[in-house]
Amino acid sequence: VQLQASGGGLVQAGGSLRLSCAASGFTFSSYAMGWFRQAPGKEREFVAVITWRGESTYYKDSVKGRFTISRDNAKKTVYLQMNSLKPEDTAVYYCAANKWGSGTMREREVDYWGQGTQVTVSS
Repeated sequence: VQLQASGGGLVQAGGSLRLSCAASGFTFSSYAMGWFRQAPGKEREFVAVITWRGESTYYKDSVKGRFTISRDNAKKTVYLQMNSLKPEDTAVYYCAANKWGSGTMREREVDYWGQGTQVTVSS
């Protein structure tokens, strides 16, 4: 099982980034896919999730309207489009998978974790 996250980088406030997470080794279409993030000195927190059917998405309140999660089952990839980035979005972003997940995703429900990709937003 592997979740390979990419797309992080350094961007100015107000800019955009698109994170990708490519999955392998498990039945991607049976898993809800989510993103978490961990800022320096803080606990890891939920950011967004898309259910295994792909019919619903859920977001942390502070990213609603700015971030969009999507999935491509044919490519076994989940994306996080991040617009209007703010310095407080600076963190390591992790993708996560939860089998048959149908709502928001909690850490204890995660079956697989990706390795993380750094996002840094300068003011």
